[in-house]
Amino acid sequence: MTYDPSQDGAQMDFRRRMSYGDYLQVDQILSAQHPLSSAHDEMLFIIQHQTSELWMKLALYEIAAARRMIATDQPHEAMKMLSRVARIFEQLNSAWDVLRTMTPSEYTRFRDDLGQSSGFQSWQYRLIEYAVGNRNQAMLKPHEHRPDILARLEAELALPSLYDEVLRWLARSGLPVPADVLNRDQRQVWTANEAVLGVWKIVYQSPSTHWSAYELAEKLVDFEDYFRRWRFNHVTTVERVIGFKRGTGGTAGIDYLKRMLDTVLFPELWQVRTEL
Repeated sequence: MTYDPSQDGAQMDFRRRMSYGDYLQVDQILSAQHPLSSAHDEMLFIIQHQTSELWMKLALYEIAAARRMIATDQPHEAMKMLSRVARIFEQLNSAWDVLRTMTPSEYTRFRDDLGQSSGFQSWQYRLIEYAVGNRNQAMLKPHEHRPDILARLEAELALPSLYDEVLRWLARSGLPVPADVLNRDQRQVWTANEAVLGVWKIVYQSPSTHWSAYELAEKLVDFEDYFRRWRFNHVTTVERVIGFKRGTGGTAGIDYLKRMLDTVLFPELWQVRTEL
């Protein structure tokens, strides 16, 4: 017999009820793909980047919440959120595997239709970098044509980064974070600090004494680990598809992306491993 879910109580009539598609606004999401060429693979390119933006929206949501938790001395709640952010970047990593099924000749069919649009113009990605501490203010320029987005980025720069909040929490917990670190200009890019390295060395030399700080540090390392993998996979995907051509947005392409690989978000947490 053909199975009828309504016989087990499943709702089948949604004329006066909210459906799955209504709740998720599926029609709006699925109508947001508008290829500019006849190339078969342009749909893949659009959907891969759109879904990445959705995951980045969730990452920003979780990072903001984690930062609030740390600022109010709730590190364990923040750890759950940071674990989720790491897994979000694991999903973003997997997306490159799908994009890499597109060959150079297939991409060439619609590349010119992209104009000067480029992934480095993603304001959500920039917000993520600003939120966690990589505050390169030169990257405000691609968004000057959108005052609303520029205002969001400027507002982020006015806040302590995630790492700044962690260091403030360490100080409130009794660890010797220097005053000049706590009172620094938060709009500036974080650079490795010997005194902060010394604080993390105290934590890692006696994790049982500083267990919450130790656990939180490892969550930050987890996140950066997945973030680095995402950047690396971005490099290899671009090299595989366009080689060493310049990017559509005018960047140096592979050379630009490789420079981004040298950026370290939480340098002392990586350096402390050498010190132990």
